[in-house]
Amino acid sequence: MNIITWNVNGIRAVVKKDFYESISQLDPDILCLQETKAQDDEVTEALTPMTDYQVNINSAERKGYSGTAVLSKPNPLSTVNDMGIPEHDMEGRVQCVEYPDFYLVNVYVPNSGQKLVRLDYRKKWDGDFLAYLSNLEKIKPVIACGDFNVAHRAIDLKNDKSNYNKTAGYTQVEIDGMDNFIAAGFVDSFRLLHPDTVAYTYWSYRFKARERNTGWRIDYFLVSKSLKDKIKSVKIYNEIMGSDHCPVGLEIDL
Repeated sequence: MNIITWNVNGIRAVVKKDFYESISQLDPDILCLQETKAQDDEVTEALTPMTDYQVNINSAERKGYSGTAVLSKPNPLSTVNDMGIPEHDMEGRVQCVEYPDFYLVNVYVPNSGQKLVRLDYRKKWDGDFLAYLSNLEKIKPVIACGDFNVAHRAIDLKNDKSNYNKTAGYTQVEIDGMDNFIAAGFVDSFRLLHPDTVAYTYWSYRFKARERNTGWRIDYFLVSKSLKDKIKSVKIYNEIMGSDHCPVGLEIDL
């Protein structure tokens, strides 16, 4: 099974930039999108050509903000949006799609914001999301993918020292959050297969960051430990443009 995750930074914008061609080339069985920045009807319209897929959408209450979508060729057993926690469930950040042998969770983790104004909220969100994943895992294995908005280790961003505890995505609070996912038994699939590879999935639109490869690896596939021997490959498609993030792909035997 080929699963792709991609923060598209606006579905209505990305479909004007070779999006359909890129997805055709990647040919995912399941496509998880984050930051759709549109309401349900707008996402549906943007994805009209994707006729091979069943589309499930979770849009934020606030227009033009956040939002996720899962496109699936195999028919899911069920799809449930949100965590069931009111303070977290207004921004369209979580989708759980159930298949016979696993749960797939598409996530767009909140950014801690300029001057880290949302860092306390982010800490609570990480804890609640881990509890949510752990509850699912009691039933069947979990694949959680998406934009986790954290560079876990120094290897995962270009300028680690200048960003540490100053920039959203590389504070100790956020690093601890990812440590907790790993300690709970979830495996960072890219690092499992590529322990020493420097690769990024996000580049700021400013300062020619992508041209200079001044990036961050903040998009992940976290998988239940019971699935780790089934992972065939994890690829970062940094040549695919259209967003400030690039797609990441997981091939897994399921």
